[in-house]
Amino acid sequence: MRLVFEQIRSGGDRNFGYLLGDREARAAVLIDPSYSPEAFVERARAQSLAVTHVINTHSHPDHTNGNERALALTGAAFAAHPMMQPTVRLEDGATLGVGELRLTVHHVPGHCSDHLVLYESVHRLLITGDLLFVGKVGGTQHDADARTEWRSLQRLLTLVPDETTVWPGHDYGVRPSSTIGVEKQTNPFLLCADEAAFLRLKAEWPQVKQRLGLK
Repeated sequence: MRLVFEQIRSGGDRNFGYLLGDREARAAVLIDPSYSPEAFVERARAQSLAVTHVINTHSHPDHTNGNERALALTGAAFAAHPMMQPTVRLEDGATLGVGELRLTVHHVPGHCSDHLVLYESVHRLLITGDLLFVGKVGGTQHDADARTEWRSLQRLLTLVPDETTVWPGHDYGVRPSSTIGVEKQTNPFLLCADEAAFLRLKAEWPQVKQRLGLK
């Protein structure tokens, strides 16, 4: 097993997508190849990797708009949460093989009801989509969704070690990636003492962002 892992800037609102593969098995997956699917496919082809699956972390259009083209170019299977009616249904706790690599799927609703994160345990890679960013968390429509997101975040923090690297769906932070440990120490949403504090910060976030000079 030899890991291939690339964070790719795909366009849109500072979107990130990912190429993850096993070089020895010559197999790879594309994760959220939005806006510029040809660039993702070219990176796989340049390394002689066959794309077996196109995976979406969630169903929002800025993460799915490259699906049709990526699938046509690769002949891969579409994998996502069952609510998205994919070819390969990724249930909570499922694993997806990429050569000798294994991606574990965790269902983390809140930002979106069909949201997934993907965890590769050997190299401790966590692809978080729009659940967890560097220094922020995903937006929610109302308090009920925010409560769900809080529970998803708290559960996720019990499932992966602090040295796990965090690879988000957008370049919204001070750097393009982080670790769970760093986020626990610095992300204001993860520093909230309880759900009520989380909801208050959500409500106040536009003013907090302005005060801190954040985008």
